Amino acid sequence: MSTTATLPKNRIAEVLQRIGVQENNSGVSTGTSWLTGEGDVLTSHSPVDGALIGSVRSATKGEYDKALETARNGFIEWRTWPAPKRGEIVRQLGEELRRHKADLGKLVSYEMGKSYQEGLGEVQEMIDICDFAVGLSRQLHGLTMHSERPDHRMYEQWHPLGVVGIITAFNFPVAVWSWNTALAWVCGDVCVWKPSEKTPLCSIACQHIAAEVFKRNGVPEGVSVLINGGREVGEWLSADERIPLVSATGSTRMGKAVSATVGQRLGRSLLELGGNNAIIISDKADLDMSLIGCVFGAVGTAGQRCTTTRRLIIHDKVYDAFKQKLVKAYGQLRIGDPLDENNHVGPLIDTHAVGLYNAALEAAKKQGGTVLVEGGVMTGGGYGSGCYVKPAIVEAKPDMPVVHEETFAPILYLLRYNGDVHEAIAIQNGVKQGLSSSIMTLDLREAERFLGAAGSDCGIANVNIGTSGAEIGGAFGGEKETGGGRESGSDAWRVYMRRQTNTINHGTTLPLAQGIKFDL
Repeated sequence: MSTTATLPKNRIAEVLQRIGVQENNSGVSTGTSWLTGEGDVLTSHSPVDGALIGSVRSATKGEYDKALETARNGFIEWRTWPAPKRGEIVRQLGEELRRHKADLGKLVSYEMGKSYQEGLGEVQEMIDICDFAVGLSRQLHGLTMHSERPDHRMYEQWHPLGVVGIITAFNFPVAVWSWNTALAWVCGDVCVWKPSEKTPLCSIACQHIAAEVFKRNGVPEGVSVLINGGREVGEWLSADERIPLVSATGSTRMGKAVSATVGQRLGRSLLELGGNNAIIISDKADLDMSLIGCVFGAVGTAGQRCTTTRRLIIHDKVYDAFKQKLVKAYGQLRIGDPLDENNHVGPLIDTHAVGLYNAALEAAKKQGGTVLVEGGVMTGGGYGSGCYVKPAIVEAKPDMPVVHEETFAPILYLLRYNGDVHEAIAIQNGVKQGLSSSIMTLDLREAERFLGAAGSDCGIANVNIGTSGAEIGGAFGGEKETGGGRESGSDAWRVYMRRQTNTINHGTTLPLAQGIKFDL
């Protein structure tokens, strides 16, 4: 694997300045206004070179409560804006994101560590969801039903919920926020965002970009609230009865805690949690085409996507041939500074993630796995942050415990099957997570069986593409320990609203339903 050196430190300073982010920032905002930020100071160090990018002052409980009340007051006005007018605000946000796409993409790349091309792709997702939400603002349809009673009309309509709490993870530090806010805003909700403490500057950049739109249009304060802080902020959001919906993205462990707390107060939760995604390589697959999806799925974002390909389930007839292609492709990967577009793989988010990567590789060896492409931590010039690792491939067995775990790192397990597609599907479904899945096959029957009721048990099931790279037009989410939530496209907007059934009597009598008689 070839390498390149990192670029000089502080090269992101001009980018931050153009967006409006300072070296020392309050991380607490109610829209266009910023609170002092009297809590702990969060420091953001780039995993690219270890440099200090900036520091962020987090919220105290008092500031959190003040921001929540601002959000509640903002909702009183915001819900009365016509949905198309709210959509116009989101349209303008999309235009601002287009203007800042290059700068925000660089900030995402530098603060999180994903490649610059992936950073640009993440901002493009934000733009795309804004476009989707603008159209949606004129399509928040209800239904009309026939009443069993004469001179009665029945219909249902949808109303905004109120305050939506949003907890996001470091690996998509801006896109997941936009998936929630763009839809919630056109639905008439206001949003309170708790970003990952590992990528606070990305959140501040987004708030500055949104604030420019809000100022021009007189959007009420509280529609977009940002509260940076540690784990305690997520706990405040989860337990807060003023927040009817909490959308949380992160680990399964975190999701279970959020779900229990929100459920105890009978609130709603939208959970996007862990993935342990597999691609089935049939003996009827186009191996060259399959290779592209497998390699990008396994090493993109250094294996830190919830949709990362972690398991390849390969038919015995093509196992050796495809293994050789994989090994050759891995030998061509370039690891280094993610802002250098010649590189394929950047760093992990921090040294803690590196420790988990090392532990998983050791566990795989102890459990009987055979290392096919050796991993390890990169050292020397250009890798001073200690966060760069080599993508590894391990030949494994489906029943190895480590194969059933989600390690947020570029480790790919090769599993062999020799029966029909149902054997491969059983292996794929034999883990607790259920996010994304794929099959590579040119056989129509295999493809349809994979997509059928007895096929993949994941929320996303693809044919002849990889497990990562979902488009915003479809609902995104998974089953089992992935949490069951759906964000982004399709009818995901319904989770941000409350349904109301209405019956109107336009007659001169009042008949009761079910033919009940009640005479006075």
